[in-house]
Amino acid sequence: MIQIYRLTYRVNQFWRALRTPARVVDTGQISPYLSPSQIALFRQMQPSEQWHASLVVQRLKDERQDHPDLLTAALLHDVGKILCPLSPLERAMIVLGKKFFQHLASRWGKGTRRDFRRPFVVAERHAEWGADLASRVGASTLTVNLIRRHQDVPLEKPRSSEDRLLRALQSADDSN
Repeated sequence: MIQIYRLTYRVNQFWRALRTPARVVDTGQISPYLSPSQIALFRQMQPSEQWHASLVVQRLKDERQDHPDLLTAALLHDVGKILCPLSPLERAMIVLGKKFFQHLASRWGKGTRRDFRRPFVVAERHAEWGADLASRVGASTLTVNLIRRHQDVPLEKPRSSEDRLLRALQSADDSN
C-alpha cells in the first residue's frame, strides 16, 4: 500500500513540476525565514522546486511548526539540486529506477554526474551539497544539519530536538 502511495505521489509531483514553471514564490513568503544571501540562493532553484519548498513551509506552519531553523531548512532543503539541475524526465527516471531497480539505483547514486547515472547521483547527494551551500550563506548549524539529514531514513523514535524537527521536515516534504 505504501509503495502505491509513493508512486502516486511521485507521479503527481512529476505533473506538478511540468505545470509550475510560471509560478513564482513571492519574496514576502520567504523573507521572514531567509537572509538576503539565502534568498539569492533560493532563487537559483528551479521554479517548481521553489514552489515545492514553499508548500513544505506551509505544511509545517499548518502543523504549528514555527521553529525558524526548521522553516529555513524547509525552504533550502533541495537547494543542492542547483549544482546539477534535473529535467522532469530525469526526475521520472529516479522514481522508476528506485521503484524497479532499488539496488542499482542506490549504486548508481554513488557514481559520476557525467553519464546516465547523473539523476541518481543528484538524488543521492543533493542533501549534502545543499547543506554545504546553506552553510556558505550563513545558515545556522541546526538548519545545515536538517538539510544534510532530510533524505535519511526516518528515525522510529527521535532522540533529540533536532531529530523531532527532522521528522517534521521529512513528513512535510513527503506530503508535498
